Amino acid sequence: MNQPLHSEIIIGAGPAGLTAAYELVKNNHVPLVLESSPIPGGIARTEEYKAYRFDIGGHRFFTQVTEIENLWHEVLGDEFIRVPRLSRIFYQGKFFDYPLNLKTTLSNLGARESVLIFLSYTRWKIAPHRQEKNFEQWVTNRFGNRLYRTFFKTYTEKVWGIPCTEIQAEWAAQRIRGLSLISTLRNALFGGNHVKSLISEFDYPRLGPGQMWEYFTQKVENGGGKVLFNQGVYELHHDNHQITSVTIQSNSGDKSTFTAEHYISSMPITHLVKSLCPAAPPEVIQAAKNLRYRALILVALMVKDEQLFPDNWIYVHTPKVQVGRIQNFKNWSADMVPETGNSCLGMEYFCSEDDALWNTSDADLLKQAEHELENLGLVTRGAVFDGKVVRQPKAYPVYDADYKKNLEILRHYLAQFNNLQTIGRNGMHRYNNQDHSMLTGLLAARNILGENHDLWNVNVERSYQEEFVVDKNESKTL
Repeated sequence: MNQPLHSEIIIGAGPAGLTAAYELVKNNHVPLVLESSPIPGGIARTEEYKAYRFDIGGHRFFTQVTEIENLWHEVLGDEFIRVPRLSRIFYQGKFFDYPLNLKTTLSNLGARESVLIFLSYTRWKIAPHRQEKNFEQWVTNRFGNRLYRTFFKTYTEKVWGIPCTEIQAEWAAQRIRGLSLISTLRNALFGGNHVKSLISEFDYPRLGPGQMWEYFTQKVENGGGKVLFNQGVYELHHDNHQITSVTIQSNSGDKSTFTAEHYISSMPITHLVKSLCPAAPPEVIQAAKNLRYRALILVALMVKDEQLFPDNWIYVHTPKVQVGRIQNFKNWSADMVPETGNSCLGMEYFCSEDDALWNTSDADLLKQAEHELENLGLVTRGAVFDGKVVRQPKAYPVYDADYKKNLEILRHYLAQFNNLQTIGRNGMHRYNNQDHSMLTGLLAARNILGENHDLWNVNVERSYQEEFVVDKNESKTL
């Protein structure tokens, strides 16, 4: 069934897509947003189970982009709370503070291991890798090989499922820029958190990040825009370098076709290419197939204990369990947990969509998560009384050795469509946090409104990931 013409169609109701829609609504446009899932937020959504609310991964609301910070407060208002940040590394049965606490670290590692780490650091500073092509080389040059193997290798390979030598150095530079052994020790000895990854507190929606995107959805619809859920893209039609219409398919199998003047897509760029009709050239389709993702399984466990550990989340470096990170949602916001005396933990498992873990039954995943939690000594036996499994495909774009080449093929091909923009983490196959995903959506909308922004330069020109925190009065604006 053909639907009437819209000025803009936005594919995806995550942070990027909803930001674009909201900016357009504020400028008297009436965009149509199409979302394949039943709730907004994408990877940054909040799931709910028996009044327990939990994130798909943790989402701190911290940014150096003034426009995005202003948007958060404009939309959410008094529903923002201020949350103290505490995250630690679990290694060899011990907790290591992060940011590094010198006394605790030396005590946990022991004098001998601490000396060996410092000697390793010195050796690699004197004779570093001449080229930094992969994650291992990048981290070793800044921390030394011994500390890399202690605090980086195991966890990183859990997340990505490939050796650190196959992960591009660009990923490390993007995610942990500004952090080094010297800066970490300086922080431990003299105080002061000057690196973004070491911030001591952050803003957070009272009911989880999904509350932000629920409010964005309301704002868009109150402004005349429309958001349709459970509507996945079936085909994206094009002719003469123009996207002409999009056909969507509901969960029941019904199809509808919508037309617009402009199209903004935050769905996985691989899905976008595969949805084109007429089909993209074979080499473009192959490049899309070559791009890789990591999936995430969240096992939310309800626990009969109010004070399990004080962290927002902990990183589990031990290879003896498969869980990679554990969220404690009550420590993000007490209102995420409806019952006094209980807690909700999010056991995060990183996998691929075709591997054994992804295909494990919910019942077995619940048993495994409970068993691993007990083995780690974080809960007493029998404390877990309920749980819920959530699978998130395409959670993380993989920066492998060939991703740049494949992505460039897709970018070059899609650039021919003069009324199409791709935004967000999956729309650009780039490991953006939600504030930079929002920034791409904001700039895409402004392009439609008459400005001229290169979205692919957002992470280059407005680099933020783990750089130095600046005073709010010094924050740059667009």
